Parts: sequence; C-alpha cells; structure tokens
Amino acid sequence: MKQLILSFILLMVVVLPMKADNITVDGTNRSYNVYAPKNLGENRPLLIFCHGYNQDANWMQNSEFKNDNVSMEAVCDTAKFVVVFPNGINKAWDTSGNRDINFVKAIIDKMATQYKIDRNRVYLGGFSMGGMFTYHAMNKIPDLIAAFCPVSGYPMGGATANANVRPIPILHIHGTGDDVVGFSGVQPALNVWVKHNGCPTTAKVINNYNGFNCKLHIWGPGNDGVEVRLLELANKGHWICKEKQVYTGKEIWNFCKNYSLNKTSPNVSITSPKTGTKYISFAPTGSATFPDLTITANADDPNGSIEKVEFYDGTTLIATCTEMPYQATFANAKTGTHALKAVATDNDGETSTASIEVTLQAPTNLTLSSYFTEAGALPAGWTTFDSSERRSGYSNGYSQGCRVLQFTGTHRGFNYGLYFRNINGKAHQGWAKYGLTDGGTTLSLAPGHYSLKYKICNWNMSNFGPVELSIEKRTDYVSIAEQTYTPNINIGNVATNNFNSPAQQLFEFDVTEQGDYVIAIYSAASEWSDCIVGQLILTANSYVNTGINTIENLSLEPSASYDLQGRKLSHPQRGIYIQNGKKFFGK
Repeated sequence: MKQLILSFILLMVVVLPMKADNITVDGTNRSYNVYAPKNLGENRPLLIFCHGYNQDANWMQNSEFKNDNVSMEAVCDTAKFVVVFPNGINKAWDTSGNRDINFVKAIIDKMATQYKIDRNRVYLGGFSMGGMFTYHAMNKIPDLIAAFCPVSGYPMGGATANANVRPIPILHIHGTGDDVVGFSGVQPALNVWVKHNGCPTTAKVINNYNGFNCKLHIWGPGNDGVEVRLLELANKGHWICKEKQVYTGKEIWNFCKNYSLNKTSPNVSITSPKTGTKYISFAPTGSATFPDLTITANADDPNGSIEKVEFYDGTTLIATCTEMPYQATFANAKTGTHALKAVATDNDGETSTASIEVTLQAPTNLTLSSYFTEAGALPAGWTTFDSSERRSGYSNGYSQGCRVLQFTGTHRGFNYGLYFRNINGKAHQGWAKYGLTDGGTTLSLAPGHYSLKYKICNWNMSNFGPVELSIEKRTDYVSIAEQTYTPNINIGNVATNNFNSPAQQLFEFDVTEQGDYVIAIYSAASEWSDCIVGQLILTANSYVNTGINTIENLSLEPSASYDLQGRKLSHPQRGIYIQNGKKFFGK
C-alpha cells in the first residue's frame, strides 16, 4: 500500500506542469515556481505574482491560489498564459531599491527565452508585502509591465507616482476587515494614481459585484483609456479571496487581459484643465458666473495617424478637431460636476478616450476644511509653503513638513487639522492658502459681507505665536482684509496628546469688487513657528449691489471704509467710498 501511494505521488510530480526553477541575478541564486499550460503556443502573456512577508512561492501557489472550485492553473489553462510565483530573499521583498526589480527583469527575460512569451503582455501583482512591491514597480519598470494588480498591500509610507511614468492600469483587491494592512490606507494610495492617470475622481461603483458581498470601484477611463479599479471585499481579512464568485486569480486575469504595451489604438490625454479642478463662485442666487474653460488634449497613434479628436461634456458634443492643436472651449457651463471627455479616432477607426472631472459650485457656505480627512496628505484646494518647500493639493505620502495631521488623543479639539510652518522666520514665509492655481481651486467672490469661522492651535510652540489671516486678490496678492489671532492651545508636537477644543473664532470682512480671491493664513514671523488650523467655514452673509449712492453725511465708519483700490481708510474724506460692499459718493 505504501509503495502504491509513493508511486502515485511520484506520478503526480512528473505530470504536474508547475515546477521550481532558479536563476542567478546580480550574483545571487534566485528561485521561483513557474506554470505553463500544455499547448501554450508562442507570444502568450506572462503573470508574475509575489508572495507576502514570511511566505514563499509554494505557499502562495498551493494555499492562496487553490480551492475546490477553481485554481490558478485552471485559469492559465483556459486563457493560455504563463504564471510565475517568485521567492523573495528571506521571504521578503525590496520595496525601495532595485534588488527585486532586477529579479523581475530576469524572470521576464528567461520566460521570453524559455516560453517565447509576449513581452508586451507582462503583468505584475502581489499579496501583502508583494502588493507593496507591486506599487514600487509601477515607478521602476512601467515600460516592462502592462498592468499591475496589488492585493492587500500598498506603500505604508504613502504612494507616489513619478511624473514621467505613463498612465498605469491598476486593479487593487482588499478586504475591509484587514487587520494587518488596514483598508483605510487603500484609497489614499489609489488617489495618487487616479490623479496621475487623469482618471475621473468620482468612481463608478458596482454593488454586490458578481452577486457577492463586495463592491467594484472603477475610475476611468483616464489618459490612454486606462482604468484604476478597487475590488472592495466586505469583512474579508488579510488573505486572498478564493470564493467561487470572486476568485482572485480570475479577477486579475480578466483585468490584465485588456492591456498591452504595444496597443494599436490611439494615445490621448487631457492636459488642461486638471482633473478635479473646482470653480467656486459666491454670488446672489441665479447670478453666479464661471469662466469659459479651454480643454486641451494631446493625441497620437502608434501605428498611423489621428483623424479627429472630439470633445464632450458627458454625452454632449462640444467640438471636433481634425488637426492640432486639439482644443475646445466649454462655455456657459452650469453648476455641478462635469465629466469632460476627449475621444481620439485614428485612421483605422480605433478610438481611445480620456476623461477628467471639473466641478462648478455656487455655495452660500463652504467648509474649507472638508478635505482634512487623510493624514499625511495635502488636501485639494490648498497650497502650503514653509519657506523651503511648496506643496499643492491633492498630494499625499508626507511624513514631515506641511500636511494634514490626525489627532487621536482621548480629548481633542478636532480629529484632523492642517499643519504648516515657517522655517526661516521671515514674515509671510510660512503659510497655507486656499484658492491658488496650483491647488486646483478658483474662489470667486461677489461684492458683499462675508465671515470666516476657524479654529487654530499651535503644534509645537509652548510660548504661542500669532497667526495672521488675510483675504487677498488672486492676481496680485493685495490684501483687502486682515485679522491676527494668537492661539492659546499648544498640542505639544505629538498627535496622540490630549488637547481642548479651541474657541471658535470669527473673521468678518467685506468684498468690494467682484473677482478671484485667496484665503491666506500665515504663521508667526519666527523660526520654526507653526500652526494647526481646522474647522474653517466661509459664509456669504449678504450681497450688495455695486451702484453708487450719493450721501450728504460723511460720518462713515472708518474701520469699514475703503477707497477704490481696496485700501482701508483711517478717516472720512470726500469722494467715492466703499463700505460693506456699497459705493458712496460723499459731498
């Protein structure tokens, strides 16, 4: 009986196509498991999938990619592609250098020689630490990998996307109950690539995907038609999903098979405006106006020529261009979020689509701190400067310098706050501003009376430091109103410290001229002065007409009177005044 069992095991070893192999990389012997279906043929795809920390290729292949209903081998057999499970050194991956990047390159070369795989259809994924490595590879070898599929892993220090990297297709799979690599970090990592790829910032969501308790989020198409996808697995932990309805290996293949490095369809991208740009207009009901938007696109074809580029607002055609420059004017836009698209058609009739989102708002109240929800990020709409480095939103992955901090003390004044600082101590050299061009938001204010509510603390200034708030014109940064406030709460340089809620402060100001403005907050003029700001709400209390009122009595309130250049007057004088948004002519 024992001999029969042994013979059966030996027979299984002989007939199973999955085998262990090795290769020397940078003088080190590296090993991997490879599976190639029978009757593979030539120019077939390759999937490389990396194990998690303290795991290995055998565990990944035999434990995480097998169940009673389907296996990775069965997916490969049907679709005819090669899969490689590599082994990391000491059961770990190099997520910052080139050691394992070179290993992946060597695997691709060997598979091209051994199985004649199609180098244009190589895909990379990984579980847990393997997923972290997958994100690392997005910036290192985007010219070798057609699509990326991280599972339950992302860069713990924050994702980054190098500016020179092409648009990257990504499928991220993650359980909401993951207690090792928390689900809360997935969205910040994907946001970086959604922005980089020029994808719409609002995802399409398919609930109960495949009749299963999960959601599929789809951002796209972005530049070159790529998508970023998130398969959100409700209540799943830190493991690979192997359910019949959602089998990870099959989901990865169904995503990856849509992408190739040598695609024949056109390349198209929208270069302006940036996706996520917001145009905010405070004005009396029904009178908000927005600028005409110039939409600019780049388009080319890898194996022919561009016949036309069509521009759309949703499904409404805006313009058609048959030659460069590819531009269209989006005029008379209404409030709301607009999905602007550029559709490029080549001489073969193939098309590609690039999409962006812009939002036009006409509020009476605007919570400027509404995007203070992600630690280590700079929120959309905001720009900071600390006398050394300028940062603009949305961006993330910051562990030092100006950024959003999350407070976790048992007693705290707010959960999140925007931290900024002044390194060199010179006046106005440390600030946070809302409404600058690079922050992605335009703030237009009609003449009227406004108020700004805010809460401010110091972060690491036990002696406290005064903070200056200023309303500035966007064109020349001339201040039309100012207020100085000295905090009386210092958090103490540790996000877990307890601190009381700062008192709600009120900054009232008048706008006398329609235009684009910036809300600026400056830390003190001293070295390493700092500030934490939160719970900012801008409100239009009243709007006024701009006609000139003639009056005999010159006893105007000096503190609220301005000349036509917006300069505050110290005493009444004859001529044209502006007070509370109204023009007066004093005789």
